[in-house]
Amino acid sequence: MKDLFGQAILDYQQGQYTEDIKTETTISEEDVLPLSYLFRSFEQMPALEQKALQMAKGKVLEVGCGAGSHGLYLQNERKLEVHSIDLSPKAIEACLLRGLRNAKVQNVLETTGQYDTILLLMNGAGMCGRLKQMGVFYAHLKTLLAPHGQILTDSSDIIYMFDENPDGSYDVPLYFDYYGEVDYVVKYKGEKEKPFPWMYVDYNTLQNVAISVGLQCELIAEGEHFDYLAKLFNS
Repeated sequence: MKDLFGQAILDYQQGQYTEDIKTETTISEEDVLPLSYLFRSFEQMPALEQKALQMAKGKVLEVGCGAGSHGLYLQNERKLEVHSIDLSPKAIEACLLRGLRNAKVQNVLETTGQYDTILLLMNGAGMCGRLKQMGVFYAHLKTLLAPHGQILTDSSDIIYMFDENPDGSYDVPLYFDYYGEVDYVVKYKGEKEKPFPWMYVDYNTLQNVAISVGLQCELIAEGEHFDYLAKLFNS
């Protein structure tokens, strides 16, 4: 892994910005992700993210923190104890430079401890990449929850991207086992990362997985682009 995503974040933080990240998936053409978006303020965040940050409580684990914007808001404005983790060493370096106090390189599946809030934002519900891995992923997150803890996560139902037939079914190309599964490619400064698995999870699928591992799932809010915010908690 070249860590192009992290390199782009670190470049922006260090004042070496020259171009944005380009992304591509198995179901979408090349798109541009402005680096400034990753450094957005609370006021610039989508309503679903703002809602999640307002709902956060107690000791927080931020999974896949990226540039650390969510964690910084919770640390500096909400005065919460925030532990931020990401797989990208360079993204974590940028987070520390921004003043995020408890940020480190770590896989959430290797994380231990108890947290009152676990945050998985920016389509975090599908972070594990494949539907068949969701059970193990959420079962582990359950072990990290304090007795009255909560998991706050968002995603999108991308069925709208496929053609609908007169009978209500959809023409979904069977690249993978589930229509929300994609391979994701990051390009930056002439380099290209190897494709990695990602997933957009519809709410019903998330709810079914949650129930299968003994968690309750509540739909908190819906966005304007087939997206939603959900809360998972112990039954």
